[in-house]
Amino acid sequence: MTISTRGAGKAPAVLVLEDGRSFRGRAYGAVGETFGEAVFSTGMTGYQETLTDPSYHRQVVVMTAPHVGNTGVNDEDPESKRIWVSGYVVRDPARTPSNWRSRRSLDEELESQGVVGISGIDTRALTRHLRERGAMRVGIFSGNSLQDEGMLLAKVRQAPEMSGADLAAEVATKEAYVVPAIGTKKYTVAAIDLGIKGMTPHRMAERGIEVHVLPATATLEDVYAVEPDGVFFSNGPGDPSTADHPVSVMRGVLERKTPLFGICFGNQILGRSLGFGTYKLKYGHRGINQPVQDRTTGKVEVTAHNHGFAVDAPLDKVSDTEFGRAEVSHVCLNDQVVEGLQLLDQPAFSVQYHPEAAAGPHDAAYLFDRFVTLMEGQRA
Repeated sequence: MTISTRGAGKAPAVLVLEDGRSFRGRAYGAVGETFGEAVFSTGMTGYQETLTDPSYHRQVVVMTAPHVGNTGVNDEDPESKRIWVSGYVVRDPARTPSNWRSRRSLDEELESQGVVGISGIDTRALTRHLRERGAMRVGIFSGNSLQDEGMLLAKVRQAPEMSGADLAAEVATKEAYVVPAIGTKKYTVAAIDLGIKGMTPHRMAERGIEVHVLPATATLEDVYAVEPDGVFFSNGPGDPSTADHPVSVMRGVLERKTPLFGICFGNQILGRSLGFGTYKLKYGHRGINQPVQDRTTGKVEVTAHNHGFAVDAPLDKVSDTEFGRAEVSHVCLNDQVVEGLQLLDQPAFSVQYHPEAAAGPHDAAYLFDRFVTLMEGQRA
């Protein structure tokens, strides 16, 4: 990525997809060039949570909502210490943000963090194209990076693909840290950071859990050195087929029958640990309005998603695995994609979506209570 942060919002810009289609607009945020996987998000709010979610590492996010940036940027809503998206695509950016918590405009925040974006393009047409053709590599170019489109297309096609990408260690913490319990400490959880969002340990801390956040490279010995009552595997970017180390650690946890909970990437890790495969979705699920059914209760939840890969597990039967019987606990009602797994013979479960998503909705917050119940049962 090359960046010049002067003149953002004024310079001509072009977005070039790897299949040759292009869209012309104006620079938004930093001026320069950037590459990634083009994906779209259907959320109408919560753009700060999206931008700062480490799971979006190396992705260029297209917002389907036409007006973006209306509430500016505050210092309370980020899910990590920086913006992780590789690029940002909006149709009609706010000219003047208005919110009592706003500290600066979204344009200024993108520029200050060197995030190259584009505005003024037909994001509806781009989204329809991605739905039909699938997520693909893309480049955004502005300022001195503008060249003949044939040369820009060649650059896009040289960029790495998301399939086969091992990215978790690039976004995870390098050093372990502790998030203390709020109020009386009841349990200790070892959380493997594969791209964890800040709200995740907070949701556990609210329930009296002291959370030890460990690097993606943590070993099984590191996990049990904190004497955990439960182990958590977080969300994160990249292709789960590359995550051999987290799978190895999780299998060790399952062998010890320690209560286990996984979210998003953690769900895919559980799938692999149980012997199921994973595959890349055509264009993924991203946004805060995805309907998921909890098959254990029949309840339908409106949920927040960010994933481009899924677990290949049978929906119509209980599967026998090395660690006992397993079943699909949650399913997406839009396309029948696996959205959760649970073991029936020991305390382990996972979901593909984000129950901790601060932008809402909060229909699935009960899953943290379910994790507490597993730890209570194990202690009893």
